Amino acid sequence: MNETRRAVLDALADGPVSGPELAAALDISRNAVWKHVEALRTAGFEIESTSDGYLLGEVPEFGPAVEYGLDAPFEVEYHDSIGSTNDRARELAGENARDVVVLADEQIGGRGRLERAWVGPSGGIWMSFVLRPTIPPAHAPLLTLAAAVAVTRAAREAGVPAEIKWPNDVLVSEGRANENQSAQPPSEGRGGDKLCGILTEMEGEANRVSWVIVGTGINVNIAADDLPEGATSVQEVVGPVNRRVFAQRVVEEFHALRTDLDAVLPAWRELSATLGQQVRVETPEGDVVGEAIDIVTPGALVVDTDDGEVRVHAGDCDHLRPAN
Repeated sequence: MNETRRAVLDALADGPVSGPELAAALDISRNAVWKHVEALRTAGFEIESTSDGYLLGEVPEFGPAVEYGLDAPFEVEYHDSIGSTNDRARELAGENARDVVVLADEQIGGRGRLERAWVGPSGGIWMSFVLRPTIPPAHAPLLTLAAAVAVTRAAREAGVPAEIKWPNDVLVSEGRANENQSAQPPSEGRGGDKLCGILTEMEGEANRVSWVIVGTGINVNIAADDLPEGATSVQEVVGPVNRRVFAQRVVEEFHALRTDLDAVLPAWRELSATLGQQVRVETPEGDVVGEAIDIVTPGALVVDTDDGEVRVHAGDCDHLRPAN
């Protein structure tokens, strides 16, 4: 969002402000004030013209308004529709951008792990963080875990019984809880219905990170008919929610964790759907089968197999039995 428009909204948040007062406070012309107000109205902000000046009314449920009131130092670049938020984030990273969230209502050309297609219908939260962290490249997976924790916490605040499945999925493991639906058992092998997927990309050298992009695709206000098999949404579990507030909570939680990476693994363990499960992890070297007993830096899953403990850094994980 334009910096001056943010300043206009901040000024209006405390009550009616006249055009001349805004012009003087922001050191711009009265005509410029009017143009910024009109641009905010076009973006969906309800701004009334009263005898006492401009008055801020209803704030949009989504869109550029996600940046308004956001308690985290990120700029939000919003798109009604986009091919891939990660692709756009990569362009911004190439332009030396940092601390930007690319956000879209609809994503039509997204990608998941192993280049799997990922289409995000309108009503979701499709966003990618552009980061320039001062961490060793080997620690970049902690940012993926941080994003999973952030999404799971936001979902739980909204009433969704979300959990994290290693390495990069957020699931609803207790079946759909909508009062209009009967509870359903978790999807076989997955451990639950998928609420969110996360894809992290990085560029750097052996001892230095140039940039990291963390992409999250969250099924929020999406009806069951628009979801793929094995997926669910916040709406299907608890009904529609305010996406602006939901997105803000994800960004704020993610920011808190990226500035305190030591807190990521304990938080991930607390929210895990995988630890304590019998799992099968498909890796390039073969399947690893056993009980998932821990996760260690920078995100490796520790599996207790018949041949001893094995640390798995990447792979497709299936849950072989429900959690106790």
